[in-house]
Amino acid sequence: MFSGKGFRVVAAMVALSFGLSAQAASKRYAVLFKSPETFKAVAANATDSSVSNKLFNRNAAIKQTLNSLNILVVESDDQAAIESLRQHPAVALVEEEIFHPAPKVMATFSKAPASSRISPTMDTPWGILAVKAPDAWITTKGENARVLVLDTGLDLRHPALRNQFEAGRNFTVEGAPEDFNDLAGHGTHVAGTILADGVAGGLVGVAPMAKLLMGKVCAANGCGSIAIMNGLNYAVEQNVRVVNMSLGGFFISEAEIQALIRAEAAGVMVVAASGNGGTSRVSFPAAFDSVLSVGAVDSALIKAPFSQWGPELDVMGPGVDVISSVPMGTGRGATTGIAFTGKEMSEIASLPFVGSPLATRMENELVFAGLGKETDFAGINLQGKFALISRGEITFKEKVERAIAHGAAGVVMFNNAPGLMQGSLTDDGTEAAIPAVMIEQSVGEQAKADLALGQAVRVSFSIDASDYASFQGTSMATPHVAGVAALVRSVNPSLSPAQVRDLLKATAIRLGPNPGNEYGSGLVDAHAAVEQAKTMSVGVMRIAN
Repeated sequence: MFSGKGFRVVAAMVALSFGLSAQAASKRYAVLFKSPETFKAVAANATDSSVSNKLFNRNAAIKQTLNSLNILVVESDDQAAIESLRQHPAVALVEEEIFHPAPKVMATFSKAPASSRISPTMDTPWGILAVKAPDAWITTKGENARVLVLDTGLDLRHPALRNQFEAGRNFTVEGAPEDFNDLAGHGTHVAGTILADGVAGGLVGVAPMAKLLMGKVCAANGCGSIAIMNGLNYAVEQNVRVVNMSLGGFFISEAEIQALIRAEAAGVMVVAASGNGGTSRVSFPAAFDSVLSVGAVDSALIKAPFSQWGPELDVMGPGVDVISSVPMGTGRGATTGIAFTGKEMSEIASLPFVGSPLATRMENELVFAGLGKETDFAGINLQGKFALISRGEITFKEKVERAIAHGAAGVVMFNNAPGLMQGSLTDDGTEAAIPAVMIEQSVGEQAKADLALGQAVRVSFSIDASDYASFQGTSMATPHVAGVAALVRSVNPSLSPAQVRDLLKATAIRLGPNPGNEYGSGLVDAHAAVEQAKTMSVGVMRIAN
């Protein structure tokens, strides 16, 4: 019987039994046995070329033996054979692979004015300072700690990460096992927050001397449960002590639960994201007992609106405006200036839109086009000029498509609330036909007022490729916490996963008010956690209040 954070697992598994057929498009199955001895015997025969690779002579081909988890992976198109396996007296469970949603990049939102330019010699990201990592570096920078990131892959070329990289595998069905290239950008961003070395490019992570392993478990069709089990098996095989899982969903499978239990028993600590739905329900696997669940706060240490919470939430990490590494050249930075009548061009805060093409310095007159609705373009001449459009009511994509149709050379969007937001111009991440930037509400309103008086307003901007980008989400909060866990396990590798979880919660900075456990135990504190870890012994938990 599950207890604690696991009280929702049973309900989720019941729901899963009704939704499995819609979730599982593949024909891969996880098979668990009633005894370890049976697994070992089957696994030994599976590697013997003289023995058929069909499990118990059923039409189910043995594809993998996850030896560290006592799980077998079979493949079959024969439903009758699978049902027969389920009835076999030696088999405890046969479970078809399910898919959690693939983690998506959430564009950044800034409440305060900020430049989007990310310098090659950038300052320490705010989140690294917020968790007090530099104070912990006096004792450890993560030496001898090894962190496995289970995510969308990694750009091995990235200068902030390549010196820390140790090994990687692709566990999805897309591509070869050695092809773990990051096509989405999510995994590379997560890895940078954990352990970017602070040398090449200037980006520094929480544990800059830790070593990185990457397990690609998420592809276009989502994050498969069998791919995740493969990743956990890899963690045990590689003697990894911290696993970051910035992924999750509404369901968790029974086989995944068993994999998590067995990974923890082998000394693997798993840190996972609470979810970005903004609801009072923590996603799985974060909601499971043996996983440290992480929510997100902004730079004011206030819970981000998207961050999921509930009784299973453990701690918080910085998750808004998080600057980190992305696949080389896929980030975007904007330099924008504005010239009001009688004044020289002056630089203003801006953010380029996701999907905006690169642009060398462009300068044009602004023409106000309202909210970018079709009626707003009536009677205005946009040919070769920049459209000034207010955020609101319709999508950024629709606004820009209409500006393109009316001959605009670029779009300057101004926010309808304080700060900046980086939206997307396309649905699939492809490039739009013209560049677009967002500027602050106050600047946009001033430009709108001047144009209404018949005064000319000019804007210049350039959009450059970058190896860094600013994202938000509990996905970005989780690696801050995984990095702190790596620091703790660096200074005291004898601690168990449960001890590290308890330690991070006990030393966290309390935040509140905390109705419904919106903040868990609070924001992780790397310095306090490392200092306490130095004094702890195996099986002993003495935390000063």
